[in-house]
Amino acid sequence: MLLAEDDRAIRTSLMRALELEGYRVLAVPDGIEALATIHRERPDVVVLDVMMPGIDGLAACRVLRAEGDRTPVLMLTARVETADRIAGLDAGADDYVAKPFEVEEVFARLRALLRRAAPDAGSVDHGLVEAADVRLDPSARRAWRGGRELDLTRTEFDLLELLARNAGIVLDHTTIYQRIWGYDFGPGSKNLTVYIGYLRRKVDSPSLPQLVHTVRGVGYTFREP
Repeated sequence: MLLAEDDRAIRTSLMRALELEGYRVLAVPDGIEALATIHRERPDVVVLDVMMPGIDGLAACRVLRAEGDRTPVLMLTARVETADRIAGLDAGADDYVAKPFEVEEVFARLRALLRRAAPDAGSVDHGLVEAADVRLDPSARRAWRGGRELDLTRTEFDLLELLARNAGIVLDHTTIYQRIWGYDFGPGSKNLTVYIGYLRRKVDSPSLPQLVHTVRGVGYTFREP
């Protein structure tokens, strides 16, 4: 694992906590060293602080994705506005944690990212998933709506696949959190709301029927109008 965090106290304490959890951690103070270390060491997962000197976390993540590197990226951010969180997802991050954070939440999100990145040897169904005019290829992790391929992050793809496989069924927040993140972050979390909003921006458009619907007080469903 690579941890890039410019605050020495946070970097040291988080690195120790991760090592006690069983991770082998490479810790660096900025985005430049982060990219160099990723190219050299090929970590299984990357934790990037957003605000770092030189190259910040957003820019580092954009570079990785432009290179075709799909290593799972967890972003650490002190910015709590929805627009700032969306900026991290737009850069290609798979998930984010807002500061100040509990280390248990970081552990839970890392476990979920690594679980989704691992080869799914136990799964029987690797065939295409089709719902409405959306088609997904789970083995290649590619998705299309109509004839247009969708540029999805790892978490966005997993969320769309879950909804499409259960088309017409309302999935509650707890079920989605457990299936996608492996942990229910509680009613105060805006994580799912942000991801649903961002997924809609990529899947739905003004010229096409909306497919991802909110069921107030319950959760979300995938269906044609």
